[in-house]
Amino acid sequence: MLRRLYDWTLDLAAQPYALWALALIAFVESSIFPIPPDVVLIPMILAARDKAWKIAAVCTVASVIGGLAGYGIGHFLFEEVGRPMLAFYHYDAKFAAFQDTYNEWGAWAVFFAGVTPFPYKVITILSGTTGLDLPVFMVSSVLARGLRFFIVAALLWHFGTPIRAFIEKRLGLLFVLFTVLLVGGFVVLKLVM
Repeated sequence: MLRRLYDWTLDLAAQPYALWALALIAFVESSIFPIPPDVVLIPMILAARDKAWKIAAVCTVASVIGGLAGYGIGHFLFEEVGRPMLAFYHYDAKFAAFQDTYNEWGAWAVFFAGVTPFPYKVITILSGTTGLDLPVFMVSSVLARGLRFFIVAALLWHFGTPIRAFIEKRLGLLFVLFTVLLVGGFVVLKLVM
């Protein structure tokens, strides 16, 4: 099944709507969806290395706009949407205590979550809920998401064929590693909050 998903993503890169699909995934990941766009970004760049920078740019812009949507959920819809989402991810218990100190370090939290496997969507909602300064949130988001996606694009563009062979040979192992990092990000967030 994993191989079929990987092949499907490679085929997606050749479709005229590929960038739109990536943009949609990057957008929803930044506000509500638990799977990061890297699962689509990496195979798309491997399938179309000549478009690596465009693919990274689309992913960055859509992710930042999705982060803004997450900020909006936290700011405008916290009671209706944000609080149930935090409860779903089991982050609501320590939220009140964490909220008091968040804005002091909020820019760094946004940057850290934007670059790492840490759940960026939780930080976007939290930023809106705590009222983190919107320009600070946007600058941190653009820098973090841009850094993350353009580093991936640069590595794949530069080392494309060997990296593709490495990924295809060790797809199962890389999936397990990716899953461990994703779950680890949620565990760290649970311990921090």
